[in-house]
Amino acid sequence: MKALARIGVIALVLCASPHPGALYATAGSLPQGPIVGDQDLSPFYRWTGTLPEKPGLMLREEPIPDQPEIVAAATARRILYTSTDARWRSGIIPVSGTLYLPKRTAPQGGWPLVAWAHGTLGVSDRCAPSWSRHRPRDGAYINNWLEQGFAVVATDYQGLGGPGPHPYLNWEAEGRSVLDAARAALDHSKGQIANAIIITGQSQGSGASLGATRLAPSYAPDLNLKASIATGIVSRFPDSANKPSSEPTLARSSPPQYTILMMIAGALGDDAIKPDDLVTEMGKPLLQAAREGCTAELGQIVRSNGLTIANSLKDPEIADRLGAVIEMSPVRMPVPVFLATGLADKLIPPQRQYAAVAALCAANSNVVWNTYAGVTHNGTVHAAYSDELAFVQAALAGSPIQSNCDSISDPGSPGESLPGFKFND
Repeated sequence: MKALARIGVIALVLCASPHPGALYATAGSLPQGPIVGDQDLSPFYRWTGTLPEKPGLMLREEPIPDQPEIVAAATARRILYTSTDARWRSGIIPVSGTLYLPKRTAPQGGWPLVAWAHGTLGVSDRCAPSWSRHRPRDGAYINNWLEQGFAVVATDYQGLGGPGPHPYLNWEAEGRSVLDAARAALDHSKGQIANAIIITGQSQGSGASLGATRLAPSYAPDLNLKASIATGIVSRFPDSANKPSSEPTLARSSPPQYTILMMIAGALGDDAIKPDDLVTEMGKPLLQAAREGCTAELGQIVRSNGLTIANSLKDPEIADRLGAVIEMSPVRMPVPVFLATGLADKLIPPQRQYAAVAALCAANSNVVWNTYAGVTHNGTVHAAYSDELAFVQAALAGSPIQSNCDSISDPGSPGESLPGFKFND
């Protein structure tokens, strides 16, 4: 999720009064169409019947083609399930994802379930991993869990594949997508999957993972959540009592594609001016590409045209006003939380991630925070895996997990990346 952390975060929306150029309908109505990234992928993603009134139910599933990185799966399925629209309050909606079962006999009681939350891919439907495949890094990570005897369910998130906008970085929406994917997997497993849930996510997915974890007791009390993992931590806790003074607040120096994605994804607010009226002539191709393409294409447009926040937006301060979607109030998490930071992460600087860790510690959460010298944003997913596995195995066994909050310290500025780590680009 390139330079996502550099988006300034001031908890504001653009305006509080209706505007004749508003993009989104009022709360209770789900916006749809190409303007919000909807595309006609296949009949699988289009649910035309009446939706059940309960979230977390499997609507349908079908086989998906093999992926080279995922070789430990006996079963690989594309799934469509019900969830709750937390952003536009439109009720029950269909959400897509993938479900994998290991190549081994299920243990008595079923396999424990890992619910994976992916990082930034884009907001147009064709970026959904269930359609385009998981990126190789993520596929290899999913395969790690399968090899260790875990079932894996991976949500695409609301609106990414399914109808309406993908509420990019909105942890309340993405968290529900994660939890309901786990519910749907259990609903469909016929006893092969145990109600023993591990939530894990990277970058954008770290916010979804932490969001799902804090929502679980109230939104999905039926899920037996055992532990939570977040790497490349994007979440912010601006009201934390011990917010580190060194936390970077970088705003308009970030590449513009992440601000554009947030604008399409509803971060402007229901009554805000539509994105088309906020971008410059130079920024219009990027806006159109964000509605139709995925992150690699957006990055290419930015590089080829020398785009910046300053020359893509009519008012660069817009980039400072979209951060409420990633902000959380500090609360005690209901289960132990493993957090991981690469000390060569220049996308979400280690100091920013330390601020989130310190906030969770101050809220008396049971936190284990590991840092990895020479590891980048992308590399953290795999650099931390062996430590994640030990953490999860202890949680499943009911062993005490000792927080290291008393020993954490500000890691300072990012260092240089080192060789020897998978996907450490």
